[in-house]
Amino acid sequence: MNPQKVQLIDAGTGNLQSVYNALNNLNAEIRLVASGLECRKDEKTILPGVGAFRRFMEGLVERDLMEGILEIAQDGTPLLGICVGMQAMLDSSEEMGDTPGLGLIPGVVKRFPEKKGYTIPHTGWNDITFSGSPALLKDITPGSYFYFNHSYFCQPSNPVNSLARTEYILEFSSAVICGNCCGVQFHPEKSQNLGRQLIANFLSM
Repeated sequence: MNPQKVQLIDAGTGNLQSVYNALNNLNAEIRLVASGLECRKDEKTILPGVGAFRRFMEGLVERDLMEGILEIAQDGTPLLGICVGMQAMLDSSEEMGDTPGLGLIPGVVKRFPEKKGYTIPHTGWNDITFSGSPALLKDITPGSYFYFNHSYFCQPSNPVNSLARTEYILEFSSAVICGNCCGVQFHPEKSQNLGRQLIANFLSM
C-alpha cells in the first residue's frame, strides 16, 4: 500500500517533532509546510499547536498560512487540529483578550475556572466519552485515556460539533468535528497506542 500523504503545518510557535515522529512511525509521506505558497488544498493536513492562542494565530498570518488552511477546509480535504490547533478552528479565544480564530467550527475558547482541588493547566491522562462510531475514533472505545496539557477549553456553539467530551473542573469538548474539519484537545502523538490509532484513523479518512 502506498504511504499516506499528509502536510504538517508549521506556524513557527512550537516543536513539531513529536507529531512528525508519530506520522513517520506510521510510514506517512510527510511535507512540512511553513508558508502559504507550500500549502496544497488537496492533501490531508494536520495543524498542531502549542502555547498561546494569539501567538499561534499571529504565526499563521505572518507565514501567509491562513488562506491555504481555509482553502483546505472549503475543498473538503480532511483537516486535523491538535491542542491549540484545534482551538484555532473555532471563532475566537478569550486568551490574552478576545482573539479571532479560523472560524471553521462555530464556538469559543474559554479558560478553565478556578476550583478547589484542581490545578490549571489540566495536565496528564484523562478519559474521553463519546457515542456512535465516528471515523476519527475507530477502534477506540469510550473511556479511553489520552494525554492532555491545556488551560483553555473549546465550547462549540452547537453540541453536534462536539465529537467527544472529558471531565475536568467541568465537562468540555475534547474532540470536535464539522464536516471535514476535526480537532482534538489532547495530544495523540503523546498518547501511546491509542494516539497512534487515532492518527492512523485520520490518515485513512
